[in-house]
Amino acid sequence: MTGLTSPTLRYYEKEGLVKPHRSDNGLRYYTDADVSWIKFLLHLKSTGMSIEQLKQYVQWRAEGDSTINKRLDLLKEVRSEFLKKMDDLDHSLTILNDKIDWYAGKSNGDIQDSEDFASYLKNMNHAE
Repeated sequence: MTGLTSPTLRYYEKEGLVKPHRSDNGLRYYTDADVSWIKFLLHLKSTGMSIEQLKQYVQWRAEGDSTINKRLDLLKEVRSEFLKKMDDLDHSLTILNDKIDWYAGKSNGDIQDSEDFASYLKNMNHAE
């Protein structure tokens, strides 16, 4: 339901990120609310949030509303770092697309043999 393997769920449990319920015979099980929580943690993790930051967030969440400002600051910090990574990735994608276009232009004759990639980027107003 979460897309995680049993070892990963056990790791998250060991780190204190999730607390599974136990059946009478000791088997772990998760409620719909647990699955939603795990999916939320995975969204945070996908932004680049570290396990340590996740653990801090979980701890503050367990402490209640008195930690809302701390959680807010942490999420804003993660968002800022994530947006920087997105900008870096976007720039890399632009350069990749430029390189593909440059090769295509070289291949079909739209770009002169004398025009190197650095010149092409300069003409496109793109930084290397």
